[in-house]
Amino acid sequence: MDLSFWLQLAVVLVCVAIGGRLGGVGLGAAGGLGVCILVLGMGIQPGSPPVSVLLIITAVIACTSVLQGSGGLDLLVRWAEKLLRKWPRAITFVGPLVCSFFVMLVGTAYVAFAVYPVVAEVAASAKVRPERAVSASVICAGIGVMASPMSAAMAAMVGIMAMQGIAFWQILACTVPTFIFTVLVTALSVFWRGCELEDDPEFKRRLANGDYQWLAGVNATQKYEEKPFARRAVAIFLIGILVSICMGSIPGLRPAWEAAGKVSQLPIPSLIQMVMLATAFFIILLCRVPPEKFASGSVFRSGLIGVVGVFGIAWCTGTFFDLHTKLLADVFSSLAKDAPFVFCVAAFCASSVIFSPTVSTTIMMPLGLKFGLPPEFLIGTWACCFGDFLIPGGAQIGCTAFDRTGTTKLGSFVINHSYLRPGLVFVVSGTIIGWCISKIVF
Repeated sequence: MDLSFWLQLAVVLVCVAIGGRLGGVGLGAAGGLGVCILVLGMGIQPGSPPVSVLLIITAVIACTSVLQGSGGLDLLVRWAEKLLRKWPRAITFVGPLVCSFFVMLVGTAYVAFAVYPVVAEVAASAKVRPERAVSASVICAGIGVMASPMSAAMAAMVGIMAMQGIAFWQILACTVPTFIFTVLVTALSVFWRGCELEDDPEFKRRLANGDYQWLAGVNATQKYEEKPFARRAVAIFLIGILVSICMGSIPGLRPAWEAAGKVSQLPIPSLIQMVMLATAFFIILLCRVPPEKFASGSVFRSGLIGVVGVFGIAWCTGTFFDLHTKLLADVFSSLAKDAPFVFCVAAFCASSVIFSPTVSTTIMMPLGLKFGLPPEFLIGTWACCFGDFLIPGGAQIGCTAFDRTGTTKLGSFVINHSYLRPGLVFVVSGTIIGWCISKIVF
């Protein structure tokens, strides 16, 4: 490893660190700067951006944003509220399960953001310490994209692993049970956390000062008016998901062509792209979605920000690692065989500063393959790429405010917040459980 290697690595690390601090479009812009420095300043041949992954994410975002425009997303949130209010005393378990289930269904954690206030109020009304349910719900919903066939993170994983001959159903067969078991472990880890609500000093202070007032009944909620074709939109959306999973999992359902004596089959990434766009079309046509609603929702805006982030930073890291693949493989091949879980620690540390599971997946999974780690190991330990909770982000900050009792805290030392314990429990247990399940699936 000569001086040029270390200079190039420094450029990549600085751009990742700065982009991680900026987040969103800033992450992609910092990656673009890194590509410019590596290519124009140092003369490195540019790598190929992850076009297939970007196209899958774009198609999924388009479909989900149309669902939001049809009112289907609001309907799902309404259903989630009803489920949460049904078992108030078990909110510590019900909250994470319900929030993460809807994230798995839709593919974006934003669908759960509208439900977090309900989790906090249901817990308080049931005299359950809200910190328990809120912290576990936020963590589980945020990581729920690892089990969703519709998420951008899953699109990245499918696109990467399709090149390794891994079927769509194999990824889901590993990630879905891993996620479900880990949600239960995470909820259990906070079930007895802290003192009971009525004994909490901060809650007593707020109650005495009049800063907290009980709501008029657990069923108090905002007025909701269901749009005419919302249920139809949800049904079409579910059909699109099933078609993608079935055709992506069963090779015989995908068309194949023969050219120059070689048979090629429709790739899974291309299948997902076309099915998601077709699903969006049917929702628009059959549910009469107004044109101004196609891309006006929060899902479309946040999704495109994620695309820019993946585009820039993945291009930057890909340019560097493509140049030094053989060198890095030779150096870390023995480490990958003797201590593969060291890679999981590195992936967690990287994800904690990148603030995007999709970007972390796009960077770390190809890197793990280059180091010689088996695809099944990377799929099984995928939970280690979800360390974006370490430094509180929008969901953690917002949900701390939703807890009017004051039991959910951000802490005075940045990382000593209410979400740290459930987050670490989820990542550690999810990595171990997923690794065990991958031994069965593969």
